[in-house]
Amino acid sequence: MLVVLVMVGCVENPNVTEEVYLENPNAMRSWVVGLQRQLAVTTNTVTVNTAITSDNYYNNYTQYSKIFDRLQIDYYDTDVNNLQADIQELRAMAMYGLEVVLPADPVSTKEQEAYLYFCLGYADLLGGELFIGLPQNNYGEVESWEKLLQNAIVAFDEAMALETSAEMNRVYTLLQARAYYNLGDRENAVQLASQLIGQEVLYSVEFDGQNGVANEMQNATFDALPNRLAPLPRLDFLDPKYYSVGTPATDQKTVAIAKVEEAYLILAEANLGKGDLAAAQSNLVQLLQVVKNRPVVMIDDSGETRNGGKREDYPNQSVPVRFTKEGKYQEGYILNRQEGPIAAHTISGTKVTELDINSTSTIDDLLYLTYRLRQEIFISEGRRLSDLGIKFPVSQIEQLNNPNVSEEYTIPQIPSFLPAESMDDFSVAEDGSITIVEDLNRLIIQNKSLPEVVPFF
Repeated sequence: MLVVLVMVGCVENPNVTEEVYLENPNAMRSWVVGLQRQLAVTTNTVTVNTAITSDNYYNNYTQYSKIFDRLQIDYYDTDVNNLQADIQELRAMAMYGLEVVLPADPVSTKEQEAYLYFCLGYADLLGGELFIGLPQNNYGEVESWEKLLQNAIVAFDEAMALETSAEMNRVYTLLQARAYYNLGDRENAVQLASQLIGQEVLYSVEFDGQNGVANEMQNATFDALPNRLAPLPRLDFLDPKYYSVGTPATDQKTVAIAKVEEAYLILAEANLGKGDLAAAQSNLVQLLQVVKNRPVVMIDDSGETRNGGKREDYPNQSVPVRFTKEGKYQEGYILNRQEGPIAAHTISGTKVTELDINSTSTIDDLLYLTYRLRQEIFISEGRRLSDLGIKFPVSQIEQLNNPNVSEEYTIPQIPSFLPAESMDDFSVAEDGSITIVEDLNRLIIQNKSLPEVVPFF
């Protein structure tokens, strides 16, 4: 069973037994604080590891995984185990709260119980999105990623039945729509996403740099110098999403894990799956207005030093970039951070325009823009791997201790069309202009009929 912790201080106290802890007044309140901390820890592990594994960022130095960049995902890798462990710890803490702390605390509230179900559902949602399967308890049977997503939907239902906040219920509705989307269940995903159009939905995870839970994605892309992660050059304008002013420990930015933009993206892809180009265009134009209304902050990023480490040719000037060698060069994607403050899109940003959307004449062209929007809007939030169809295996530590983990669960899911060695690659011409080697959004659309990607096709 879980070791009882003094959650606020995040320090294990050997003098606090489970019995003593449960007899303390407001045990549930402190347990919820501990869950909030674990949600932040899990979010850190997810955002950093998925960013490196995807085409969004590459690891320019020696911190973090050195092999995820080339899609080497081994079940014996400690980073695979850490990712699984942090997701499973969130789930285990939620279950312990429901099964042990809740019955022992007579003054616990429905809102606290709803939060436990939210964390339970979110852990299962992450498990279903990022892993080919996971056990749900010690020595348990491995449940498929589909079953994990179904479990998440049920947990969010339980949260909604208890929750009194309309704002939080919209969050749960969106997370359910996200689960149905990943399952390819168009009817339910659309039904839920449609309820959220025109509504404000935003739920963000908070961090505490003074108590050992700083935003690690903020550290990797802004606070640590040199920056440890570097974005694909065509995404340079979106980096950093998180920043600090003054002392980083006291200025930790939040990470959004649910925002209404997703509802518009679900509806657009659903309409494209039905062949309704005009309806999808309308969805995406509305989405652009939502993105436009999100905050943009001008920040000093003159300390950014992308060169060195893995690559020494990353552009530090405003140079044109093309998405493939056949494409046209485009301006405004790569920023000169020495010329003055740059715009930080702290929730959502994109270079896709209304003209781009309305100029499309085919399903595939608009589907391509939909996936560009997904990539740009969700950058630094741990979402890209689902779009790429990548799933992690069950870790070796789990396999060695759980006889129910068969060999099939130790093999990652990596779609065959992904170019492992060149996902983050680019070339630099003599004039400094940049060519991205692979446009993965185009590859996704070209392979949309494969079961690993594009759920509604």
